[in-house]
Amino acid sequence: MPVNPQVGRLDHVRTPEQPLFTPRTPRVVAARRLHRRRDRETTGRFLAEGPQAVREALERPGVVAELFGTPAALDRYADLVAAAATVGAVPVSALTDDALAALTETVAPQGIVAVCHQLDVPIDAALDRAPRLVAVLAEIRDPGNAGTVLRTADAAGAGAVVFAGDAVDPYNGKCVRSSAGSLFHLDLVRAAEPAGVVARLRAAGLTVLAASGYGETDLDELTDAGGLARPTAWLFGSEAHGLPPELAGAADARVRVPLHGRAESLNLAAAAAVCLYASARALRSGPGVPTAERA
Repeated sequence: MPVNPQVGRLDHVRTPEQPLFTPRTPRVVAARRLHRRRDRETTGRFLAEGPQAVREALERPGVVAELFGTPAALDRYADLVAAAATVGAVPVSALTDDALAALTETVAPQGIVAVCHQLDVPIDAALDRAPRLVAVLAEIRDPGNAGTVLRTADAAGAGAVVFAGDAVDPYNGKCVRSSAGSLFHLDLVRAAEPAGVVARLRAAGLTVLAASGYGETDLDELTDAGGLARPTAWLFGSEAHGLPPELAGAADARVRVPLHGRAESLNLAAAAAVCLYASARALRSGPGVPTAERA
């Protein structure tokens, strides 16, 4: 039986007296404002675009506030519509193609968008869970790089990612898309003072390592010496400027990724992947780790 398109149900077929939401529908207008950082900060909400991000968001109860989709997309992703009803009667609103275009930033949107509550966790709460691997993005401004590092940290088994100092907004649309859903898997921390982050990490028992192309410590040598076999936090700086000198100096060591070929350097996302996976392997292969859990 057809039902109101605002209700999370599989049978969301629209009846003639139930018009699709348009770009001028107040709820679409309100959601569209979330493209702006100030509105995300004011409302504590952000947009997650595409079925992969929506699926991951729905797996965290209480995160999704509303689901929008074209009729074709709501049919195609009926499992997501059903999940929206299951996790707490999340409203599902059918909209026109023009309204979808107003809510998305990609050239070829996949027809479905979720309005989500922001996921910030205080750093002390994240550290109370005793993460063995943490990534700190210190004043990284590029949302694509930030989202890719977040995704990599998730894949490497990190427990938390910290956006420190004047860093990009992790809820920026490009950052959310680049994270490919990993945004919803980790403890996400935002902290104004990078130096304070380092102090808290060290107090929690983590070794703090600064990734730097000019570091005095070679990553291969550090790995071979067992220097990554204990809980570690990696500091990553912007691709253009690297880590602020005072922050790099506050780390326990400054570590460079060895370049065996003729490339001048690695970009931020590649260097972060190498560092995080070196730590992940060492942590999973170290003493006291059950054989079944070792890499």
